Amino acid sequence: MIRVPKSVVGFFPRLWLLRQFHAKHGRRCHPKSDDHDMDYAVRKKDGDQEQNLYLFKSRGQHILTNPRILNSIVRKSAINPTDTVLEIGPGTGNLTLKLLEAAQKVVAIEIDERMVEILDKRTTERGLRDRLMVIRKDALRTEFPQFDLVVANIPYGISSPLVIKLVYGRTTFRSATLLLQKEFARRLLANPGDSEFNRLAVNVKLVADVEFIMDVSKRDFLPCPKVDSSVVIIRPKAQVPDVDLHEWWAFTRTCFSKKNRTLGATFRQKRKIMELLRLSNVEGLSKENAFDSNVGNCSSDSEDEGCCHQGMSSLKEKIIGVLKTSGFEDKRPSKLSIEELLYLLSLFNQAGIFFHGHEKPSNEYSLSIDAD
Repeated sequence: MIRVPKSVVGFFPRLWLLRQFHAKHGRRCHPKSDDHDMDYAVRKKDGDQEQNLYLFKSRGQHILTNPRILNSIVRKSAINPTDTVLEIGPGTGNLTLKLLEAAQKVVAIEIDERMVEILDKRTTERGLRDRLMVIRKDALRTEFPQFDLVVANIPYGISSPLVIKLVYGRTTFRSATLLLQKEFARRLLANPGDSEFNRLAVNVKLVADVEFIMDVSKRDFLPCPKVDSSVVIIRPKAQVPDVDLHEWWAFTRTCFSKKNRTLGATFRQKRKIMELLRLSNVEGLSKENAFDSNVGNCSSDSEDEGCCHQGMSSLKEKIIGVLKTSGFEDKRPSKLSIEELLYLLSLFNQAGIFFHGHEKPSNEYSLSIDAD
């Protein structure tokens, strides 16, 4: 175990600590097995007592130690002296201290009490504590206060729901500079036709622009993660399409369930037709075709070939008709632009075909679970 001198307790100064780390492990980074939750431990002094400070991979506790990267993140964020910055998962405060030097106030959301104690100590020692507000809660479960921009090293495990919470949240902000797992960042940056282009990218890019800033080596973290990271900046769009978001989310969930399958093949599936018949309130179609009153009671698990046959046939015919006349039948969701998807959704709605019921989901950010 590495013994950290009192002057640098818990703060992971890069040059000294990396020298010790390389001396112990060699030049390459060797993350431990997934079987061990506690990846790394350091000694910290608390008065006359020495204690172990464990960093947990299950909580995404990978501390960024490279001062060059930290400075670049702050510089690229374009922070104004009057800004309030939201930081999620500040850890031991390496980034927090630099944010406090640039901004008027930092709101840090940290669930680990041990990290909060270190934050309190470091900011107090530098006379910055009065400009730091710490919220000791789960970032996914707490309401964010007002802020101007986000700058954060996001725990990998909550990247998807957290990004969706930010871009679809109630608080307006200028930008979000996020340090993310490289593979996840590539998904956010993906365009139609790219192998990484998926439902997450579509839903984020509907309301925001994403810019790549730089890659960050896994060797710049302690403990060392298994993968490299990337920094991106997300900027909410000033103008967003006029679309029912719940309808849009349900529509993209349907289309991207098999993103490389043609839309014609997707919408010919019996299970998909039954799902739409059950979930969507197809009022215009119902009146036109006089669906049986038991249509809405059909179960997708039913083996009865005759169940709701009339309703299913009418709906399937209507859907395929829309796809054929608009030229979308043989197209694949992974190659469609947001404008094309919006156009197709509007055609479906005009034909009386809807993808979401009138009830709203209990979890506002549930769409973020589908990252692929």
